[in-house]
Amino acid sequence: MCLILCQSLSDLHQDIHLFRFNVETGEVYILAGANDEIEIIVPQNGAWRFLDETQL
Repeated sequence: MCLILCQSLSDLHQDIHLFRFNVETGEVYILAGANDEIEIIVPQNGAWRFLDETQL
């Protein structure tokens, strides 16, 4: 799922600034966009979601 999301971001000409795997939670964090405005969390089950600032 992570590769599909990265490919979709790339197709939309969005820069991917950070791709981080958290060993403790098994989640992937993707930071993308011209102004780092796109934050995506991909849990182990693949049901990705946008990270909202209210969730921090």
